[in-house]
Amino acid sequence: MVSTATQATHPATLLLEDGRTFHGAGYGAIGSTVGEAVFVTAMTGYQETLTDPSYHRQVIIQTAPHIGNTGVNDEDDESSRFWAAGYVVRDAARRPSNWRSTETLDERLARQGIVGISGVDTRALTRHLRDRGVMRVGIFSGDAAMQPHAVLLEAVRGAAPMKGAQLAEEVSVGTSYIVPAKGTKKFTVAAIDLGIKTMTPAQLAERGVEVHVLPAATTPEQLRELGPDGVFFSNGPGDPATADRQVELLRSVLDDRMPFFGICFGNQLLGRALGYGTYKLRFGHRGINQPVLDRATGKVEVTSQNHGFAVDAPVDAPSTAPYDDGRYGMVEVSHVCLNDNVVEGLRCIDRPAFSVQYHPEAAAGPHDSRYLFDRFLDLMANAHDEEIH
Repeated sequence: MVSTATQATHPATLLLEDGRTFHGAGYGAIGSTVGEAVFVTAMTGYQETLTDPSYHRQVIIQTAPHIGNTGVNDEDDESSRFWAAGYVVRDAARRPSNWRSTETLDERLARQGIVGISGVDTRALTRHLRDRGVMRVGIFSGDAAMQPHAVLLEAVRGAAPMKGAQLAEEVSVGTSYIVPAKGTKKFTVAAIDLGIKTMTPAQLAERGVEVHVLPAATTPEQLRELGPDGVFFSNGPGDPATADRQVELLRSVLDDRMPFFGICFGNQLLGRALGYGTYKLRFGHRGINQPVLDRATGKVEVTSQNHGFAVDAPVDAPSTAPYDDGRYGMVEVSHVCLNDNVVEGLRCIDRPAFSVQYHPEAAAGPHDSRYLFDRFLDLMANAHDEEIH
């Protein structure tokens, strides 16, 4: 239950499933919420973070201390709504100061029913999660915060865990739509919406690509009927181990040798389609400052990321894709995270397919990785040339 009252004088409590408790003031909607606690290390881009569907059912903890100082506007949303289950900040801005601002962050959180808390020592909270690992959390404000500790803890521990959660269909588009190419049309791409962000098809459109954004439940037959030049799998929430329908769709793409590019959740699904496993990270990678090594060029990219699962594939040398006795040939780990050596990208050597674990559109964030959209166009161009010859 939530109300749209703002922070004013409402007491609030944040409670982790291991019993660690923080107290603060209500921020946004007043009431109660539960979800998976995740910390985001970005110092900017909170509006883009909140409208990223990948944060569905997660309580976002902002490690930057001062949040809300530029308010929110009507142009920077990455989807049609805020997706976070809850929001945690240390110092909430008293008033926004930006010529583009149309509303305070507090007001929009309240209007969209997002329960939050301010005045929390987010550094201590983040350090706790880094030591203990990801866990469920609850935010309780107003009357909800007055309940006995045991009742609140039971509510937190009763929340569904992210492991085993099938969420892509919950955030995906209901019906397909088209983002037209800008300038001369070069290619047509089918983008499977698993939680797609607005900037992603925009980046393809700027390169002359007509993007057909399709629901997560799209079938191989529907995809073949469209006949795209390439297929794109987007970012999205949930456990990749539950996405069997999308994995089968991706295998049909690999079987048909259609050029493929996947990001974030799409990277995990390429890993699964190739026969590799996935696993849950201890506390995930989130923010706009994650260092990644492109092993082909030796360059380090500062990347925008939001994922709690990763692909389990050999990082030391190319390997034969395990699925169906090597049906898809050789695969190499193309990118690795410099913080923990986690797989950050895959490249099929014997199929026109590659993926990365991060968000190359980076809204907000660094633009180091936007070249990957050009790499996808090159892949489609090469496939087109091979068909002609």
